[in-house]
Formats: sequence, C-alpha cells, structure tokens
Amino acid sequence: MTALSEYERLEAIGLWRPEPGAQRREVIVSLGDASVVISDSKSSSALAHWSLPAMIRRNPGTRPALFAPSDEPGEELEIEDETMIAAIEKVHVIIETHRPHPGRLRGVLIGAVVLAFGAVGILWVPGAMVNHAASITPQAKRIEIGRKLLTELATMTGPPCRSGPGDRALSQLSARLPAHATIVVLPEALAGARLLPGKLAVVGRNTIDGPDTPEVVAGYLIAAEASGSDDTPLKRMLEALGPAASLRLMTTGNLPDSGIVDYAKRLLREPPERADSDTLLRAFKAAGVSSTPYAYALDPTGESVLSLIEADPFKGAPAPRPVLADAQWVALQDICTAS
Repeated sequence: MTALSEYERLEAIGLWRPEPGAQRREVIVSLGDASVVISDSKSSSALAHWSLPAMIRRNPGTRPALFAPSDEPGEELEIEDETMIAAIEKVHVIIETHRPHPGRLRGVLIGAVVLAFGAVGILWVPGAMVNHAASITPQAKRIEIGRKLLTELATMTGPPCRSGPGDRALSQLSARLPAHATIVVLPEALAGARLLPGKLAVVGRNTIDGPDTPEVVAGYLIAAEASGSDDTPLKRMLEALGPAASLRLMTTGNLPDSGIVDYAKRLLREPPERADSDTLLRAFKAAGVSSTPYAYALDPTGESVLSLIEADPFKGAPAPRPVLADAQWVALQDICTAS
C-alpha cells in the first residue's frame, strides 16, 4: 500500500512517548509509503517506524489526536496538525475499503442486534449514560463547554464586567474559594450564582452591588456548590439536556449548539435548589466563611433562614481569614461601573 500522492512528503510536529510513564518529546512525524516515521526534531534522526495499517487512534473525535502503533500499551504519539490527522485517517479508510470482509451479512445482523440493545439501553439507563459521559470528559473539554455557556449567557445579560482592580479582586476571591478557578460578574438578568463546567462560576451584579460585605457573594458561591452535592456542573447540564446529548458528547466530543443555548436560558431562569441547612452550614464551615451575611441577603427579616443565623459556625467570632481585604471589596463592587 502506498500513501496518497497528495500527502507525499507530508510532515508535522508531534509529541512522542516511547513507553508508558516516559517523558514526552517533540518529534517530526513524516508520512511515507505504508509507514509513519518519527524523527527527533533537533537531530532529525529516526526514532521509530510505525506501520500505517497497524496504527490505531486512541481518542476518535478529540483533539489533539492520540495514535499508537498497536492496541498494546507502549508508544504513543500526539498530533495537533489537522492535515496530518486527516491524511492518516484517509489512508486508514482506503486500507479498510480494500480489505476483504468475510461474513459481511453476519456482521450486519449482529450490528443490528447491537443497535437494538443499544436503543433499549438508551431508553432504560439514561442515568448511567449521563454518569459515564460526565466522568470521562477531560478537564480541557469541560473548560471549553463552560466558556461556550458563558458566551451564550453574555448575549442575554451583557458582557461580563471588567476592570483591572476588579479582575484582581475576582482572582483573589477565586484563590479564597478554590472550588472556582474563574469567577465572572454578569451585569444584568442573573440573580445569585451559577456554576458552569470547567470550574467556572458566574455571579449576578446583585451579589456585589447591595451588600456591605464580601461574605455575601462568597455565600452565594458556597451555596451553589453545596446545592449539587456530589454532582458536577457538567453532570447537571447533561441531565438537563438528556441522554442524546451525552451520547453525542461521548462520540463526537461536542454538545449541540442548541442544547448549550437552551441550558444557558435555563440557568438564568432557574436558580439552583438550595441545599438543606445542615449541608450549607457544613459547607460554610469548611470554607471558613460566616453564613449570617448570606442568610440576611436571602431574607432581610431572617425568619426563613433562622437556622443559618443561629447556627452560624463563626457566630460571635471572626472567620479564620477574611474573604477579601477592604480595598479589594471596594474594587469588586466598582467592577461594573468602572469605565
């Protein structure tokens, strides 16, 4: 078998690992006749030759692509170059079409039975599919989904509030509440806080404009985290979108754009269900934040949130360390008004 003429002398940069656990190194990947040559990027000396027909793709539908010389554990090659990925995939298609297929009818029948059982599985075990999709999605993809959700939210609320001092205050708040790598303030339409995949959190302007203490915005974030129990924001999103979205995420690595838009609307429309008082109090204690300011933000009379006030883990005593310094809190409160 000879590689397609349009890909003759095709080369790309890749990352090669000679064995599991070994340090990856930058290499030059060359597509040749029936093989892929892996060479050192500095000396150009050949490090490995892989048979094209025997190569396998470890992560179909995901970028960067991960290839291996066989299905045995060992070498691994990571490629980001789209042209090289397409070339390898196209050569594999050509190999497959020219390969004899004994028992094709039997394969079709078996495939039909498998699809039938798969359809039953989708109908009967959607929860298992959601759980599996949420558990295998890498952090980079979670961040990508969270960013897409944020973009859709911004079309409905206005762009996120930004200012130099305010952004630094948000970074400090993220460090103080490490469950949230990035915190964004939206100017309109959002009340409270919402969690997005990828450790991204959005808070409404109401959490910083009216209160006189940063414990309020911290409280909304802590409560949003506690409301999900052990569920991740991605799992909650997949549960809302249904098993078809989970199947698409597992097979293509993406979610439908319409589903992202619909879920963004739902986030604005429906605040997260508040956890019970005991769960909230444990969460506030673990975060080292007083629950009383948050309780009065929910109900200025305190009547419906009396347990959060009376059982405040830091009632009558300061929290271990402040949520934000005074100057940082002032900067955060001005983040939506700074020119």
